[in-house]
Amino acid sequence: MTDNDSPVIKFSNVSKYYLAGGTQVTALSRVNMQLNAGDFVTVMGPSGGGKTTLLNCIGGLDQPDEGEIYLNSRLISKMSDRELTGLRRKEIGFVFQFFNLMPTLTLWENVELPLLLSHSSKTYDQRIHTLLDYVGLNDRTHSFPAELSGGEMQRVAIARALVHQPSIILADEPTGNLDSENGVKILELMKKVSAEFQTTIVVVTHNPQIAVYGNVHFEIHDGKLIRKE
Repeated sequence: MTDNDSPVIKFSNVSKYYLAGGTQVTALSRVNMQLNAGDFVTVMGPSGGGKTTLLNCIGGLDQPDEGEIYLNSRLISKMSDRELTGLRRKEIGFVFQFFNLMPTLTLWENVELPLLLSHSSKTYDQRIHTLLDYVGLNDRTHSFPAELSGGEMQRVAIARALVHQPSIILADEPTGNLDSENGVKILELMKKVSAEFQTTIVVVTHNPQIAVYGNVHFEIHDGKLIRKE
């Protein structure tokens, strides 16, 4: 965790480039950004505008070609792949459009999986129980993903993202595979998580209706990030 006066995420003049058909494409262009604990952040923009690259850079999945990225005052843009893997397992949770649950595991086992992957020797049964209760699925612990609705699967994914008590959760189109009613419920749940756990949540989306849920909103076009009031 971080000092309350320090940003959870800080970008300093971050740029990222790709080659497409022999032409250099600017995915991020001198991005400066600070996100604080408990911020619910929405990022909107067109396909190819830089949303996914921004998310990948926050999560240490991509490294910038220029500039610096800090997570809880640690310079992550110079870390090795091994260091970044360890950091993601402890500090960053992920929520995806298509849930990415393991179909052969129960709800309990899906939430437990990040703990097993980090080779934790502790027992976190109470934490898993509390999280499944928090997302309203404590009575379904032995169910499998195929027995759930889309909204329920996304609730499991949120519980899984929280199991390591991360500083930040990155959500890539988290309502994109849900109907409008369940989409609203998931957004309300994530907003509740950011407030009650003081977890910074970053949601990237094509949907302008989602922007109203954030206390911080950005738009990104051609790699240029603009904060909107």
